[in-house]
Amino acid sequence: MPTSYNPESQTSHAPDSPRSSQSPPPSGIQGDLELELLGLANALYNLGTTVINDSTKDRDRPGGAKLVGLGANEVVNHLMSIDNKAQDIQTMIPFQVLSDIDNARNPMQLTKERLERAATENQFMNGKIAAIQSYRKLLNEALASNFPETAEYLHPSQDDIKMEL
Repeated sequence: MPTSYNPESQTSHAPDSPRSSQSPPPSGIQGDLELELLGLANALYNLGTTVINDSTKDRDRPGGAKLVGLGANEVVNHLMSIDNKAQDIQTMIPFQVLSDIDNARNPMQLTKERLERAATENQFMNGKIAAIQSYRKLLNEALASNFPETAEYLHPSQDDIKMEL
């Protein structure tokens, strides 16, 4: 008899996992879908161990092929159930995430990279804004000292600045 793989029995979880394996699934259709996916993973593991056992030491045992067929039917039933439940979910998954999964990359890594890139670009833009404000202040001071008649136009009041925004 193949050993059963139970993902819920594992105590550790990946450090980049959004939640531990011991936490309950979300409620509603997404939770049902998650449980069905866990069942599929379990069924695939069981089918794999059954095939390995059937092709090695248990090959001469009568009824061995029936176990493989039953395991395959269980996998097909899980896939059918997942497909039926997926019809009720409106969540759109970015193509890049699916592509990363197909290429054995962790989608959380993509999210981390995008957040880091956004933070870097934000810092870069904040630096540009600070540089432009500093340049504007220096330019206004130089213009005001060389052209005193323009001073009232170069140093707008706070009310004028608010109106521009």
